[in-house]
Amino acid sequence: MKTLYIAAIAALCSLTAAAQTDNTTFDADNGVVTIGADRMFQIESKDGKFSFKPYLMLQTTGNYNYYDDEGLDKAYNQDNVANSGFSFPYAVLGFTGKAYSMVTYNLSVNAAKSGGDLLQQAWFDVRPTRGFGLKVGKFKTPFSHAYLTTLGETLMPQLPTSLTASTIMPYALNAVTPHIGTGFDLGLMAHGNIGKWWGYEAGLFNGTGSSINTASKTLSDDWHIPSLLYATRFTWAPMGAMPATQGNPNMLHLNRLQLAASASINVESESESTNDTRLGLEASWLYNKLYLGGELYYMHVGFTDRQKINDSFNYWGGYVQGGYFVAPQAQIALRYDFLDRNGTGKDGMLNMPAVGFNYFIKGTGLKLSAMYQYTGRTGHDTQLDRDNDDLGLTKHSACLMLQYTF
Repeated sequence: MKTLYIAAIAALCSLTAAAQTDNTTFDADNGVVTIGADRMFQIESKDGKFSFKPYLMLQTTGNYNYYDDEGLDKAYNQDNVANSGFSFPYAVLGFTGKAYSMVTYNLSVNAAKSGGDLLQQAWFDVRPTRGFGLKVGKFKTPFSHAYLTTLGETLMPQLPTSLTASTIMPYALNAVTPHIGTGFDLGLMAHGNIGKWWGYEAGLFNGTGSSINTASKTLSDDWHIPSLLYATRFTWAPMGAMPATQGNPNMLHLNRLQLAASASINVESESESTNDTRLGLEASWLYNKLYLGGELYYMHVGFTDRQKINDSFNYWGGYVQGGYFVAPQAQIALRYDFLDRNGTGKDGMLNMPAVGFNYFIKGTGLKLSAMYQYTGRTGHDTQLDRDNDDLGLTKHSACLMLQYTF
């Protein structure tokens, strides 16, 4: 009993010590929420070599989506308003921390998903030096500022459509519809810093996305290499490390700039039908109450020899966005998103402006977000091309989200 009492006192002292550390330090490696040093419920050893930090993120959204008449069959009473109502995109419970000074770890489940997506992340990161670390498990692939931002601190409650929308190919090939974003995946990645300002990430991943947690790949018949996702990213941050946030009321006195370039190739993706190459450029800037960000990305889709298709397709898109804290807890947001969804072989673009608002309820972990997005079409040769380009996408989309993080 005496031993248990001493252990309890030691744990309480550790919690108190963690709460009294400098509140300007933040831990966002979990990719879900930012954990401040002042949070009481985290356990850390006296020497700082071991820590355990549980976290939680819940999101409930009310959605309204209005679709154009194209693709709707009124004979079957298909409505212009669909996929509307309430949803629960994230119910994430996880824990993160470090061990032996050079090992960090993270495990989280998303109870709002099913199948392989139920396991949102599971990884450990061994980093013996500032210049080199090895991360292994399921985590975010090194591509796109939008995906790499902490989930609970994105500027808008919905990711840019240019990253998430499936591309359009000739009708005979509709089973092959890759999208530009890569998101979570299983693999390993080397990463670290070069000098004072530069950073790098280079990894191998399954290339099957977050919904598959098993080894299912083979060797490429064409290139005779493992049919995996090969990805790399380089960053330049001349003012110090860039926080993975697009709006945090506890970070209103920072000046951080980051530029990044990324490249990847997914060998024999899309059911072993295509080889997909992606390139990306990104910029983000936090200056006190102001956040600015933008990306430009490109994807080349070429078919494997077994498909006996000589055609290849090229897509590009991007976005620019900005947010400003008009009050210590209130942030206004604007975004302009664009996508060449039907490929460079056909004229026409999608342009998707959006407006948003975030309100952080002080001292509660609650965040209220709202956004509206319009999907426009421009530059198409024919009305049929114009109609086909936004199939499956909303013309008017509104979202109201209430989020709780701990």
